[in-house]
Amino acid sequence: MTFAVPNSAPALKPLALACAVSLSLFAGAASAEQAMTTVHVTGARFASDAALAPIAATVITADDIRRAGTTDVNAAIRKIGGVYGRQSLDGSPDFALDLRGFGSNSSQNLVILVDGVRMNENEQAGAMLSSIPVDTVERIEITRGGSSVLYGEGATGGVINIITKRGAEPGYDGSLSLEGGRFDQYDARASVRHGEGPLSFDLAAAKQGTDNYRENNAFRQKAISGGFQWAVDGSRAGMRVESARQDMRFPGSLSLEQFEANPRKSFTPNDFGTLDSDRVTLFGEHRIGSVELAAELSHREREVTGTYGAYSSTYRSRQTQFSPRLRQISRMNGMLNEVVAGVDLMRWERSTSTGSDASQDSKAVYVRDEMRFANLYDARLAVGARHERFEKDEANLLLGVPDGEQSQNGWSVEGSIDPVAGITVHAKAGKSYRIPNADENGYRFARDADALLDVQTSTDLELGLSAGSEERRIAARVFRHRLKNEIFYDPTLFGGFGANTNLDPTRRQGVEVEGHLTVAADWRVTGQWQHVQAEFTDGPNAGREMVLVPKNVVTARLAWMPSNGQSADIGVQYVSNQRYGSDFSNSCNARIPSYTTFDARYARKVGSWEFAVAGLNLADRQYFSNAFGCRSGIYPSDGRQLKLSARYDF
Repeated sequence: MTFAVPNSAPALKPLALACAVSLSLFAGAASAEQAMTTVHVTGARFASDAALAPIAATVITADDIRRAGTTDVNAAIRKIGGVYGRQSLDGSPDFALDLRGFGSNSSQNLVILVDGVRMNENEQAGAMLSSIPVDTVERIEITRGGSSVLYGEGATGGVINIITKRGAEPGYDGSLSLEGGRFDQYDARASVRHGEGPLSFDLAAAKQGTDNYRENNAFRQKAISGGFQWAVDGSRAGMRVESARQDMRFPGSLSLEQFEANPRKSFTPNDFGTLDSDRVTLFGEHRIGSVELAAELSHREREVTGTYGAYSSTYRSRQTQFSPRLRQISRMNGMLNEVVAGVDLMRWERSTSTGSDASQDSKAVYVRDEMRFANLYDARLAVGARHERFEKDEANLLLGVPDGEQSQNGWSVEGSIDPVAGITVHAKAGKSYRIPNADENGYRFARDADALLDVQTSTDLELGLSAGSEERRIAARVFRHRLKNEIFYDPTLFGGFGANTNLDPTRRQGVEVEGHLTVAADWRVTGQWQHVQAEFTDGPNAGREMVLVPKNVVTARLAWMPSNGQSADIGVQYVSNQRYGSDFSNSCNARIPSYTTFDARYARKVGSWEFAVAGLNLADRQYFSNAFGCRSGIYPSDGRQLKLSARYDF
């Protein structure tokens, strides 16, 4: 197999220079002695054995989040993890996250988990991460590329797993924080944790609001999260409860002329909505000899209302998930073997004021076996398979959506080897898939008018190399996804009114580079670069670019961490130009322009207090990342934001 990555554009020349400088720093900088905390990330849906940490995963720790001053999980994933995100349409902090260039359907090609519980909905809505109190987050794990064997449908772009803090030290600890900024922004948070022998509990609450950059774009949110657990001798059991209430106003889109005249303008003063979400999760783990048993039982309910002028709608959805699994680890003759097997059962249902009720039951079984040969260059080999079946009851007589059953198999083979000390080479291959959701089937253009949209499948391939140590490390990956029946909204169907359909064959391929460097004892540099080519490979659009996919996204951060109570963090992100959302024919004579944004934070600790000043989009760049028509359908991104905060730890 060969990868055909296009020649670099002129815009990449500064990037090439920057990469060369970074590589020279990695080669020439003196190694700094600094105590590092070992983080065992989640491997095959269990806390990983130190020898079986996930291959090529990116980990964001609680210290990274605190140092960057991010106040929500979505921002941490974008600013620290280098994941591209598009401005939300409702004023919330929940940007649409995009791994590997899936455009306006990025949320449906990415699985997001919180403590192993799937947050994705059987509809177009993205995962609501802003309701997760950031102080409860232990780490965020980002695994790029096809992951359907372990995580099911929709994991072609990758998986983001948010792990909350578990247990607590004896006694009480917690924090209080208050932040205020431009556009009448405020954020008040409080958290407390307590441990007493095998028992512990935590509670966190947050209230935030902002009028945002644009007119009629105010956003308000209240959230509370709490849980308790009992843990002793390899066993753990507990419960978590989360609740959030959002109120938002919708500013609507602009034409390019309107954007250039006044990007803050809104022409939809009577559009607004609410979103209420409640979730409860029971979890348990138990070890019997070399076998570990684990399970989560989760139930989530959402109610969404929207008012658009004289038109109003309401829908309610609920989702229940049960995920029992087991792991067995054995060692024999220098080989470490890990077998993981499990079942995922999920029930989703929705009722609406417009009659577009729907439900879906899914049942999946999976198994994965990984072997590590410590005496053979630390070689690792893992194989896995999954079978998943879906039963859909669309119950939409007006739109003529039929009931139906769909099933799909996924598989993966991956391995790595350390040819010399400090260098790891890895390869991954597999098949991932995505099932059409209720919204897509509700307004579809199918090959068979009496059938559901077809299942989207992807043949995935990745080759990678990483080198270095804890103080300085660089990793590079080359990837390709060949997709059949990609599910996408085609604006050219139905005489220009558009519809969801299965596209002709498409492809995503490119390069990812990430690294970090500790300079002396006080400075740390991190960076990520994603280069993606997204295009049709067959049919009348063969060779044409997919829409809303920037070819290059570059993120870099510089952190200053002296031991005198001060800290500073500066970040920059560059996003190259991209096709407008309706430009399937690549005939629009304009593109969404490229842009570069800067953010920074300075903090000073005084006893138990920390005071900080932070800024976003410091250059006050007027830009947009969402535009669904040619020179139209534009949702402007935020202008410069300055914030002051105070935090008290006890």
